[in-house]
Amino acid sequence: MLRDFCAVLFLLCVTSSVLASLDDVQLPPGFVIEEYADVPKARSLALGDRGTLFVSNRKGRSVYAVVEKDDGTTRTIELLQDMNTPNGIAFHDGDLYVAEIDRVYRYANVEDRLEEMPQAEVLNIELPSDRHHGWRYIGFGPDGKLYISIGAPCNVCDEFGYAQIIRVNTDGTGRETYASGVRNSVGFTWHPETEELWFTDNGRDMLGDDIPPCELNHAPRQGLHFGYPYCHGEDILDPKFGKGRDCGNYRPPAQKLGPHVAPLGVKFYTGDMFPQEYRGQVFIAEHGSWNRSKKIGYRVSLVRLDGNDAVSYETFADGWLQGEQYAGRPVDLVVKQDGSLLVSDDHAGKIYRISYQIDNNQGLE
Repeated sequence: MLRDFCAVLFLLCVTSSVLASLDDVQLPPGFVIEEYADVPKARSLALGDRGTLFVSNRKGRSVYAVVEKDDGTTRTIELLQDMNTPNGIAFHDGDLYVAEIDRVYRYANVEDRLEEMPQAEVLNIELPSDRHHGWRYIGFGPDGKLYISIGAPCNVCDEFGYAQIIRVNTDGTGRETYASGVRNSVGFTWHPETEELWFTDNGRDMLGDDIPPCELNHAPRQGLHFGYPYCHGEDILDPKFGKGRDCGNYRPPAQKLGPHVAPLGVKFYTGDMFPQEYRGQVFIAEHGSWNRSKKIGYRVSLVRLDGNDAVSYETFADGWLQGEQYAGRPVDLVVKQDGSLLVSDDHAGKIYRISYQIDNNQGLE
């Protein structure tokens, strides 16, 4: 009886701390954040054609679907269990793709079969089985190809076949390297007009609190090298691997981000709910630092662009970090059909919805 009471008390305390932290989240005027769904250790997000939200769960070994009910609330369905670090998730032409560390599965016509998942097809792709930076991020580009990140199996090293983003056909054939020199990208997206690839990259650790920066990168074409492990940021030569190298030979970041903020999900805003100034701009989920004496990140940031040039890097949603204690860790983002922004949080096990509410009384006395 006492044990049960303590368990209930613990859950109440955890719940209240999560709600309190959500109340503490600060947004620009007119924006509102609310809880959209409970999903254990929610990681990567993918939106189906009918509005089904698919959610991966790297540490919990499961994949979920979030379905809206007629009354506006949501129902969470556990689709898959006992998987090997299922971080990557993507939706394409009615099919769901889920990436474990060393393989990618395809589930056909998934929105018709949420209650009884179809048999998985394993794509014919050779992927490394290293667990260090081994959780995959995947996404479909405008070219209809599946892009897959292959992180470096270390903090910093020079290993052939790693630190790159590859792409394949929908059946796994036609593999080619699209970008190299990418330490560990856990988020990429495509410009809604130019259809060019943009991605986040996590900078190396153990060089101190303030270097190197994490990165938002732009790959307008195939074959570019983004510097790792020789050069970090725009001009920081690696103390071991940078000898004899010139940072000018590598593609610099489109925007230097905070050091060790761990940028993950990245999305262009393509909806019409937010004010015009946000359309076509870049939102980034910053998971938060661990390799720093004082924590930073734990927020959603905004990079404003003028064409392909970043003109500002600013905080959009902040407040999950209070001092050195955090109550949430943003992971991934999707723009919902109604124009709101969904954000996953693998620490609190939540999906949040950020919307913009026009004040019809603004300016009236």
